[in-house]
Amino acid sequence: MNSSVLTQARNEIESLHEFFCEWFGGNLAESEFEEQFISRFSSEVLFIPPAGNFLGLDDLVPMLRAGYGSNPEFRIQIREVTIHRQFDGFILASYEEWQRNALSSQPPNNGRISTVLFAAGKQLKWHYVHETWLPEEVMKAGSYDF
Repeated sequence: MNSSVLTQARNEIESLHEFFCEWFGGNLAESEFEEQFISRFSSEVLFIPPAGNFLGLDDLVPMLRAGYGSNPEFRIQIREVTIHRQFDGFILASYEEWQRNALSSQPPNNGRISTVLFAAGKQLKWHYVHETWLPEEVMKAGSYDF
């Protein structure tokens, strides 16, 4: 596996989740939303959160905009980024997303494993994301010191 692909994927995943912390913390100008969030995604992105519902970009944008500045204590740490496949201009990866003080999740300190399909290029584009809760015993044993 090409280590530069792993680095590119890790950087993109971490950068998007840093945006979430900054956005929910109210630490970005609202005018940065287009560049920092919308521009990263395919217009046909499909996002499946742990609850199992299907969301598109038209669903995600108003939800995120409404959350601006709503949770200054929210933190995310990305762990275990793995590239599984590269094919026809796409990259299939997974990662663990650990959240602390997530007011909209139960429990607020939680972990999930996410699978993402990126369109490869100079900038990776998010086409598909599927999140699943980590097992309860893994979440309870996890470190939230970040």
